[in-house]
Amino acid sequence: MSRALPYHRVLLTGAAGFVGFHVTQALLDAGVEVLGIDNLTPYYDPALKQARLDRLLARNGFSFERQDIADYDGLEASFAAFRPQVVIHLGAQAGVRYSLDNPRVYASANLDGFLSVLEACRRHPVQHLVYASSSSVYGANAKVPFSEHDGADHPVSLYAATKRANELMAHSYAHLYRIPTTGLRFFTVYGPWGRPDMAYFKFTKAILEGRPIDVYAEAQMSRDFTYVDDIREAIVTLAGLPAEPDPDFDPARPDPSTAAAPFRIYNIGNHTPVRLDRFIAVVEQACGRQAVKRHLPAQPGDVPATYADVSGLAARTGFSPETPIEVGIPRFVDWYRDFYRI
Repeated sequence: MSRALPYHRVLLTGAAGFVGFHVTQALLDAGVEVLGIDNLTPYYDPALKQARLDRLLARNGFSFERQDIADYDGLEASFAAFRPQVVIHLGAQAGVRYSLDNPRVYASANLDGFLSVLEACRRHPVQHLVYASSSSVYGANAKVPFSEHDGADHPVSLYAATKRANELMAHSYAHLYRIPTTGLRFFTVYGPWGRPDMAYFKFTKAILEGRPIDVYAEAQMSRDFTYVDDIREAIVTLAGLPAEPDPDFDPARPDPSTAAAPFRIYNIGNHTPVRLDRFIAVVEQACGRQAVKRHLPAQPGDVPATYADVSGLAARTGFSPETPIEVGIPRFVDWYRDFYRI
């Protein structure tokens, strides 16, 4: 991606993370100056995070500070020195299952950390705050496709609850301090440089090593798998389109995706749910080997299906994710083989 953008200084949290790495690369390609912030938490292999970071540090226009976003004083000092026009907040504690055993980590990173970002944006006004939410906020919602206009008040994991809390916190700051905020509900992001805790990464690793893969409720599960390049495109584009108040907002019939404040929420998904068995077949084909499956029941916090309505994103940007898994998964497997020298 190389194009002129309507902003040139971005503070990006989670720069060494999967999505943060790809977004930072795109911003640098467009000539944007980026201050990356990350604490390189060992939730998964820090060596992978460091490898991403090393690539960014070799780029002109990129600077980096290792810090915990829950440390407000440190974050505020970074804002004061860098004076970003746009903030892209991708730093968070991810993972549904990990939240079952480590809830306090989520409170610190996703609640205290997000509050620090909001407060820093209040004290050092920015043109736009874009932050990562999650399709997990839809929780027990049985209506598909998932629409931002529907309620999202029945999360089935603490991770989802913290992401929904982020949206509510963002609205309060948009309302009180007129900070334009846009929340992005990601749907199962995958691709090169991805997270080792994600199923596609685990499947690839196990298949190439000749080990069984753990498959949870295979016949019941489907996901709206979204290739990371599509996520990146949506973020970089939306960052240049600050949220505005909805002139048609009706407080008697509230819409979770808009507000009388400068506040918006968008789904970012491939709007094509894929059954887990088909997904595994595509991974097998890309690996050139058949998986040995160990069938297990669904885990607590999992939802059976995700499916994004992206009409709001398309109306705002003219873009909607389209990369099929038959294209994205082979790209990931090629990267995996190259990175791990297999």
